[in-house]
Amino acid sequence: MRIVALGGGTGLSTLLRGLKGYAPAPHVAAGALTAGGPIADLAAIVTVTDDGGSSGRLRREYRILPPGDLRNCMVALSRDEALMSRLFQYRFQRGGSLKGHSFGNLFLAALVKVTGDFPEAVRLCSEVLAIRGRIFPATSQLVTLTAELANGRVVRGETRISRSQEPIRRVRLAPRRVRPLAGALEAIRRADLILLGPGSLYTSIIPNLLVAGVADAIRKSRATCVYISNIMTQPGETGGYSVGDHVRAIHEHAGGRIFDWAIVNSQKISPRLLNRYKAQGAEPVRVDLPELQKLGVRCVFDDLVEEGNVVRHDAARLARLLLEEFVEGKAGSGMRG
Repeated sequence: MRIVALGGGTGLSTLLRGLKGYAPAPHVAAGALTAGGPIADLAAIVTVTDDGGSSGRLRREYRILPPGDLRNCMVALSRDEALMSRLFQYRFQRGGSLKGHSFGNLFLAALVKVTGDFPEAVRLCSEVLAIRGRIFPATSQLVTLTAELANGRVVRGETRISRSQEPIRRVRLAPRRVRPLAGALEAIRRADLILLGPGSLYTSIIPNLLVAGVADAIRKSRATCVYISNIMTQPGETGGYSVGDHVRAIHEHAGGRIFDWAIVNSQKISPRLLNRYKAQGAEPVRVDLPELQKLGVRCVFDDLVEEGNVVRHDAARLARLLLEEFVEGKAGSGMRG
């Protein structure tokens, strides 16, 4: 089974962390099944529109793609995640211009300057971390995310978009025509399973689909395409959204339908966290089965919550569910409870 996952932020790294244990070891050629599990090739396509924090500073000062989301994905797939996470996620607390930067971002930025090529720097960094899988930036071009809000105002930049309290009507990339990486398109064409999400709808998932050729490649692929629904709404991006609203927004930006399945959480959230999220204007994403049926999307339900200070997907349970349903072939009988 060849799997491609598209997204960004913590959602994509969580998904990759769960799938890693079923993917081939770094020394095994992609496509060769091993005793490690049923995944022959695991590829991640990562959004590159981040303009905040350490990534935003490096982007502005050195004119490179923002490294943060790619760094998180590489750490999630690394052979020794405990050690490499501490090293690559280490954030300098002082030191003037160093303050706020993570070591991993600086390491990747240095590799870009040494090689002169961002995708090549990602590949080399992946080798250093001995990752189980492959990672592609969605594009090698510097791009800016823009959003048209419901009131007609246009907002530029991922950080400003995520902070906006006005509903989002549409997002676009600037420049409009952005070239994809050939390796990313080839991974999509050869995939057996394509995963979108979880993650911020307008700033992590949809930007990948706005890169020229990506949505068309997904639509033409023979792969099963699955949307992994967010557990909670996100203030400023998806306030009040249902699963169907997420699906509809993705299909509208992709220029038509691209997937037939959705993974949906069925587990209750603790009152403690519900109250905390409610105070921030967030709530569990509603499941509207009639609307999803109209959109031609079938659902797989499971208890997928991992609770701490925040609500996240349980990486291990999500990975097992995906493999059971779409690798071992249980999916296909319609709505599953």
